[in-house]
Amino acid sequence: MSGLDYSIAYSQVLEILKYIPSADYNKIPKEKIDLFKEFANKDYNFNYNPDKTLDEQNVSKITKGIIAILFRDYWATPEQKEKILKLQNEKREEVEQKKREKYNINIFEKADNELNKPVVAMNVVKKKKWYKRLLKKIKAIFTIK
Repeated sequence: MSGLDYSIAYSQVLEILKYIPSADYNKIPKEKIDLFKEFANKDYNFNYNPDKTLDEQNVSKITKGIIAILFRDYWATPEQKEKILKLQNEKREEVEQKKREKYNINIFEKADNELNKPVVAMNVVKKKKWYKRLLKKIKAIFTIK
């Protein structure tokens, strides 16, 4: 989703909001409406038909999401809001569960396995520099035993 997608969605939302009752419109904070106006695509023309559902019109998913959030935050009854929040939390948990199953990462299990591995001691042999080894051989040749 790009900035253009959001600017089109804001244009669509502003057009849709023209058709809601003024009492509902006034429940939306002015700052939010101003934000929609500021970032709306001025060149995009959208005609909303109040006799059709959002699904029957060429409305973006982003627009539907914004309208859903406006409903949840400003127009829903307390019971509706509670039900929406519960459904959103359930959906979020499903997504998280799918991620856990897909990636199956348990950092603590991996850390425990690393701690329980036997430690293998290794002897590190440090080689002398080539010229020191050569010098040692030369000395050995000339040394009388």
